[in-house]
Amino acid sequence: MNKKNSILIPILIILLFGCNRKQTESETAINKSTNSTQIESSEKQFLLNNHLTMAVLFHQKSAEMRALSYQAFNLAKLMLDKDLENKSIEMKRAVVVDIDETVLDNSPYEAKCILDDILYPELWNEWCNFADAKPLPGAVDFLEYVRANGVDVFYITNRKEELREATIENLKRYNFPIVDDTYLLMRTKCKSKELRRQKVLENHHISLLVGDNLNDFVNTFEGKSIKDCFALTDEMQNEFGRRFILLPNAMYGEWESAMYNYNYNIPDVEKSQKRFESLEVFNQQQAKN
Repeated sequence: MNKKNSILIPILIILLFGCNRKQTESETAINKSTNSTQIESSEKQFLLNNHLTMAVLFHQKSAEMRALSYQAFNLAKLMLDKDLENKSIEMKRAVVVDIDETVLDNSPYEAKCILDDILYPELWNEWCNFADAKPLPGAVDFLEYVRANGVDVFYITNRKEELREATIENLKRYNFPIVDDTYLLMRTKCKSKELRRQKVLENHHISLLVGDNLNDFVNTFEGKSIKDCFALTDEMQNEFGRRFILLPNAMYGEWESAMYNYNYNIPDVEKSQKRFESLEVFNQQQAKN
């Protein structure tokens, strides 16, 4: 080996090592960035919607959910019959029903939120305009029974006015009775349903109210703490299953809002923390004693 080659070889080795080292560092940085993005995405999905998964699956896959829906509407028929026996009522009778998670099933939208890592109201209008939310088990049959007994059906929903036509199309698609502007009371400026219930009461006796949220029955629960809602529910216990017919909905509701002190604008991490803090856990040490 000549002197020139003996000098060049170490230089080439240093250059090659340096290039390989830079390439390795670059690949490591890319891998770290990719892994970090994946972790952030995974954490975001968990914080946003992972807690919804079992609730949506219960709604879609459990026979118990179907049974609870049938049970609610079967009970509603019995209570309507009992109300019809009261001959002292001279006003036209009405049954007031909520729409979402009371007569129509929006669980496919909630599933979309989980898989696409989004939050309400993103894609909500698109889902409603699709106009193909399926009826909850027993809903159509019950409302046909209501109409067959000469009782009016009023749909009081917090869907916004812009969704009126799509909502009518959806209800008519599955043969829900009397779906027109007179009997469909949408949300306008006021989220509370009380004024709309009072409008029905102007010309009707309300025999039953059917919903998945306590605010579907009276405005007493609006904006209350969890503790206060419990106390009010205890006070009104005789109304449930008699005049108030409640459908199960573990996916969303005012009960969740109450956990966040009715502030949905708090960070998602804080919402997750509040959900965990709200869990009531047994004390293992006390159990041993």
